[in-house]
Amino acid sequence: MKRVVISFIILLAGCTNQQDQSNMKQLEQTIEKQQLEIEQLQEKNKQLQKENEQLKTEEKQVLSSSLLSVALDAVTALKNKDMNALASYVHSNGVRFSPYGHVDVQNDLQFSASQLPSLLSSTQVYQWGVYDGSGDPIQLTFQDYFDRFVYDVDFANPHMIGNNVVVGTGNMINNIQQVYSNSSFIEFHFTGFDPQYNGMDWRSLRLVFEQENGQWKLVGIIHDEWTT
Repeated sequence: MKRVVISFIILLAGCTNQQDQSNMKQLEQTIEKQQLEIEQLQEKNKQLQKENEQLKTEEKQVLSSSLLSVALDAVTALKNKDMNALASYVHSNGVRFSPYGHVDVQNDLQFSASQLPSLLSSTQVYQWGVYDGSGDPIQLTFQDYFDRFVYDVDFANPHMIGNNVVVGTGNMINNIQQVYSNSSFIEFHFTGFDPQYNGMDWRSLRLVFEQENGQWKLVGIIHDEWTT
């Protein structure tokens, strides 16, 4: 009887050992399967990240191309003095006019799209800031301001075009990035006109845009030139 009991215990121990081994093998297989799934998910994640980066790059290219296209249309409207056409590109908050590269948010004048069409024919004299050097007030009608501080040279046919790049630089601090931190701009630049000035007679016109309802809208017109 004792031998039978002992044999049963040995047999039971053997079964338990085999079961443990079987469970261990199943656990290892489960771990291997899960590890394989993790690696596959990681690979898919890398691929999705790559595709996402590619989409972002393509989106930036499309936005950049769209921005340049809108800016070219806007500068053509300025060339033609077509304020109705220009008004169609203006942001709902209006457009600010800056006579020099340093934008003065306190004193630079801002007009709504609805105001633009009548400005060229208006005889009202506005104060647009102060002249560089003398500090005298810039007191001009919109027409006179336009001829001096907006389209004083043929910016629709510039020497260079900068896409979110400041091309013309002088002594005045350019604060476009600080004032228009959520915007993009296109700069139409002339390197100079008279060789005797060695490029100090350069001119730039920066058209600043912000996204509004999926479209680029004009928020700033910045004229710039060499300042003392």
